[in-house]
Amino acid sequence: MTDQTTHPLDPALLAALAADDASTRLRAAMAAGSNPHPGYADDLIRRCAVEPDFFVRDMLTWALTRLPAELTVPGLIPELGSPSPQARAQALHTLSKIGDRSAWASITAALLHDADDEVARTAWRTAVVLVPAGRETWLANELAGELGRGAMDVQRSLSRALAELGDATVGPLTAAKKHGDRAVRAHVAATERLIDDPDSDFAAALEFATRLVNSDAAEEDLPHLEPEGET
Repeated sequence: MTDQTTHPLDPALLAALAADDASTRLRAAMAAGSNPHPGYADDLIRRCAVEPDFFVRDMLTWALTRLPAELTVPGLIPELGSPSPQARAQALHTLSKIGDRSAWASITAALLHDADDEVARTAWRTAVVLVPAGRETWLANELAGELGRGAMDVQRSLSRALAELGDATVGPLTAAKKHGDRAVRAHVAATERLIDDPDSDFAAALEFATRLVNSDAAEEDLPHLEPEGET
């Protein structure tokens, strides 16, 4: 990393982060990461909350990862309580890329169950990255409470997060399969298949499990049945 004390803060770069042209903003974010300076941190974090372009947001996150975690993490944590879903989601995403486990205490149940799908999905991914040893079962139980939520891509995100927790998911998935509604049971079956075969087609597995649940197939049979066309 470039020595952050050997070059001055560039006011023109900070101004360019808010330029009308997305390519100008992208170049500014890239420059901020290529020549990291502690003085850029607050502006980068603020821009994350409002930046409309996905690629620029990703570059802003990269620029923040180039700065010391002891500077960026305290600046990002207040964003988790922002009324703006984008601010919450991008702060979570950036924390997951920084990977500093001191942020774990700020990954609350409220974020894991956020009403905004993108915030919740990002919280699931971030929590799996930051979860400390001994808290996996708590996290698995919280995530299992979201089974059956949303469209297929949301459910796939949750299943992938659960799969990362390994054996901690066994109890929560078993309970959800026993007590959940049809959407939850189908999601459990697709999740268990993903755990068994990470390369499997989640959408096909979910569709197949949904048909089986709706046809009142025995619950204990669901995880063992293969989607049509597979053996």
